[in-house]
Amino acid sequence: MKALRWHGQRDLRLDNIEEPAAGKGKVKIRVEWCGICGSDLHEYTAGPIFIPNTAPHPLTGEKAPIVMGHEFSGQIVEIGEGVTKFGVGDRVVVEPIYACGECEACKQGKYNLCSKMGFLGLAGGGGGFSGYVAADERMVHKIPDSVSYEQGALVEPSAVALHAVRSSKLKVGDKAAVFGTGPIGLLVIEALKASGASEIYAVELSPERKQKAAELGAIVIDPKEFDAVKEIHERTHGGVDVAYEVTGVPPVLTQALASTKMGGELMIVSIFEREAPIHPNNVVMMERTVKGIIGYRDVFPAVISLMEQGYFPAEKLVTKRISLHDVLSEGFETLLKEKNQVKILVKPE
Repeated sequence: MKALRWHGQRDLRLDNIEEPAAGKGKVKIRVEWCGICGSDLHEYTAGPIFIPNTAPHPLTGEKAPIVMGHEFSGQIVEIGEGVTKFGVGDRVVVEPIYACGECEACKQGKYNLCSKMGFLGLAGGGGGFSGYVAADERMVHKIPDSVSYEQGALVEPSAVALHAVRSSKLKVGDKAAVFGTGPIGLLVIEALKASGASEIYAVELSPERKQKAAELGAIVIDPKEFDAVKEIHERTHGGVDVAYEVTGVPPVLTQALASTKMGGELMIVSIFEREAPIHPNNVVMMERTVKGIIGYRDVFPAVISLMEQGYFPAEKLVTKRISLHDVLSEGFETLLKEKNQVKILVKPE
């Protein structure tokens, strides 16, 4: 089968590899759609970040070249020995986190903080940019018929957004700001709506992404037209309760922190490619808190349930659909060049 594999920075190749088998405790899934994630772009332009390059990953035993793709949906075509929760024909998504189950984080149930944590599609074990994936039964979640395969491909990134909001101190009726409305930022807006935020401010430069944020119900602030921090403080009479940084751009981190009120909270959702300075006094003098999240845990069922209610709509978030053959030119390179793109889905051949 054809599979997109990471060989090195700016070196992704469509290789011919063997189809995976449904081994013991695994299910074999025919991939229907796979989304291109911001993490995939980071690996392409600045990797390796999560991809094991010089030594095998401790949980998968694999190193580059690695099959990419971790935001995918599909249908089970084969079940392995010992699998009891699924059958052939089930429509599913995969929660692509590898965890050891033995470290302190895993013992506390915080498997996304596992000391050896890795992602299927970044650390080995196959990936969604291929025809088939074999995944452990525990990583698989059924999706109902009312949730399309395209919608299913958004479960994984939506889980990041919902985990970010759940992990913050946001309460029903609170005010929030989202800095950066790329795919995850837009999904954070949806998660904030589902969580009862009374006002959601979106700080964004791109005209197309501003429009998307407005369509989802956010109050849009263009930092080219306004001092975003000053504008947020004036409109909220002192700052938002929680700000979410979703750009990975160092100066924006400072702005997001400054947009919060006394005792407010900054949630860092981005992966940063370089250091970002924060003056400690901006935290100390206002008794603010700064918190980061990575991935998600125990949230896929809630995301799928919210999708059944109409949240995280694919029709508003998916801007392009392409084949695996075009994944480089029409996918990765397009996302780097065209800021009007939100989520590009890839159909395996």
